[in-house]
Amino acid sequence: MTLSLTSDDRTFEQIKKQLIKSVDVIKVVDYTDTPLHMKEILFVKVNHCSDTDISELFCISKVFGITVIDYDGSTVLLECTQTENKNDDFIILLKRKFVNRIEVTRGGSVAVEDGISQLSKSQTHRRRADKFVE
Repeated sequence: MTLSLTSDDRTFEQIKKQLIKSVDVIKVVDYTDTPLHMKEILFVKVNHCSDTDISELFCISKVFGITVIDYDGSTVLLECTQTENKNDDFIILLKRKFVNRIEVTRGGSVAVEDGISQLSKSQTHRRRADKFVE
């Protein structure tokens, strides 16, 4: 489970304590000030589409890097795995273009620490160690 929140330190510690009490927690990781990759899965169904709407949705999906996972004569189902902000922008666009015709399902965010920055740090430490050996 990934929770994303903005809070002060006291509130953050309280949330961690409450989680540990309510769920079998194996590990809690605080990613504050840690480079990471974070994505959110989003499904959007656009209803009552004309042929022009369907063509436009295929074009929009290419621009946003979104997958059209299903469509029929009048409905298009889109899958978007982007950051929360990009998903928000995508929803705003669709709400403007397809007024009262979209259904949105958000699956929440998933995060993992950036392994490249960790590798860079270990290489930096190794170089420093090499300099001391010389």
